[in-house]
Amino acid sequence: MTKLSSKSQPKARFYTRINEQDFLGITIWPGKTDPSAEVITVQLRRRDGDNWETVGRIAVYRTSDGAYSKLPERQSPPARSQEQ
Repeated sequence: MTKLSSKSQPKARFYTRINEQDFLGITIWPGKTDPSAEVITVQLRRRDGDNWETVGRIAVYRTSDGAYSKLPERQSPPARSQEQ
């Protein structure tokens, strides 16, 4: 039996710089109950000094059979002082 890590790791993560402060990122996570499903998140993050703020976010769920649905919005976590 293989013990799974308590913290999920993304399948893939990509970022691109939009300008001096803004970064656009996409992260693909495995589904929690169905590992062959995926949660795709796209975020616009803004750096202000040592702090990061999520300006906008959208999350989409892809089932294992390929159907897509938008997930409800969630509250942004507090700004963190390290680059994501």
